[in-house]
Amino acid sequence: MSSMTDIIFLLLIFFMLTSNFVTPSGLPVNLPSSKSSDIVMEKVSVTVTEDLEYFINDQPVAFEEIEPQLTALLQGAEQGAVVLRVDKTVPVEYLVKVAGIAKNLNASVTLATVPTE
Repeated sequence: MSSMTDIIFLLLIFFMLTSNFVTPSGLPVNLPSSKSSDIVMEKVSVTVTEDLEYFINDQPVAFEEIEPQLTALLQGAEQGAVVLRVDKTVPVEYLVKVAGIAKNLNASVTLATVPTE
């Protein structure tokens, strides 16, 4: 009986280590592709859709409210992590604006991509 629990425990560990730790976003955004893709545990997700709508953690927000919202969400964190989910059709100018806001708040900025096949 103990050997059966050992096997089940090992299978559990195997599936936990091989599963994706990426939390999917419910917003329809076509992410750009990249050859190298690191998994980052996200604390705050900022999404920019094709229609230039902004979302923080899937909640709609105006561009002017991004900085106060990020300040409130990153408050108390030693090293805040902001994951940018920007549609690939959005001009880089909007990506840079949002990344600049997050960088001014001393947060590490990561761009979400999908791996190329």
